[in-house]
Amino acid sequence: MDRRKGITARGGSIQIDFYLDGRRCRESLKLPPTKANLTYAQGVKASIQHAVAMGKFRYADYFPDSTRAREGGRSSNQTVADALDNFLEGCRRTKEYSTWLGYRGAVEYHLKPQFGKLLLRDVTSAGVKAWLGTLAVSNKRINNVLIPLRAVCGDAFADGVIDRNPVDRIKNLPNRFEEPDPFRPEEISKILAVAPEQARNLFQFAFWTGLRTSELIALEWGDVDWPKNVIRIRRASVGKRIKGPKTKSGERDVKLFPPALEALTGQKPFTFLAGNRVFYNPRTNQPWETGSQILKTAWMPALKRAGVLYRNAYQTRHTYASTLLSAGENPLWVAQQMGHKDWSMIIRRYGRWIPEVDTSAGGKVMAYWAQIGHKSNASA
Repeated sequence: MDRRKGITARGGSIQIDFYLDGRRCRESLKLPPTKANLTYAQGVKASIQHAVAMGKFRYADYFPDSTRAREGGRSSNQTVADALDNFLEGCRRTKEYSTWLGYRGAVEYHLKPQFGKLLLRDVTSAGVKAWLGTLAVSNKRINNVLIPLRAVCGDAFADGVIDRNPVDRIKNLPNRFEEPDPFRPEEISKILAVAPEQARNLFQFAFWTGLRTSELIALEWGDVDWPKNVIRIRRASVGKRIKGPKTKSGERDVKLFPPALEALTGQKPFTFLAGNRVFYNPRTNQPWETGSQILKTAWMPALKRAGVLYRNAYQTRHTYASTLLSAGENPLWVAQQMGHKDWSMIIRRYGRWIPEVDTSAGGKVMAYWAQIGHKSNASA
């Protein structure tokens, strides 16, 4: 029998294959597959297709004994918004809070406004591609925004709610890392010279430890090992919540060079007896809550007053890495200090700052520190 017509002989019955609401349905007529009955089945299928097209199909009219007839006959009228809400609810229990926040942002600000009112079966590859072309965001952000949509469409396809996955052939866009643009010593001196005291302590500490902003916010005085001159990174603050570091390798001990120790000593009078956290927002006299808070109220104003070309605060981390590597420190040790699981990221992003590989850790950067005259410049 020609399967392309959706009529198939199955033992002593005839199976009719059709689509309803984007879902593939297979039902059997309890008729022997004779030539006459097969012709009759083709007529039944044609009638079904017409009823579906006119929006008048009722399962019970054709297959009264089918389970779907008792369920109402429609496979799914779920909207994309409903599917996305279910996805977020599941992620709330299974994902890190920071990951869930990212998904929620993608859903609320991008996916729902564009696709929320559509039924899942009405989402098309062409529609998704056309929409992606209108987004004025980075490739990395686009890839992240697609994650919830991929999840709900993939589940719908696996469950048979839709007969094809509209995002299956939409590939992730190439994600190019932002090129490191570290601050020069004279730029650092200008920034520190104009920054208010607590902000200066924060910036100087960031330049000489390479901590992520989330790690700086969560740093506590109890994490400082003064006798060993190290800080222990065991937590980060994301979305105003404390969590573990981004990766297992993010749990690390970071060596405190003199400028970092100087910043901690300068910060002591402000917060050492106030609570656990090291760095406070001087405007509220409370610990910093978010990176954007630091960016808007401290970082951007300081760079503007200093007359330094603007770069985002993450460049303090790039500055730390390039400084250590330029001084000849072992790239593997630098990777460990920054919380990378291996040194491949260091080679890939900071290769041009690596003059040699040396097994001594920390000595050369001390000499480099003396050469740039940080103390004299910072106090200017």
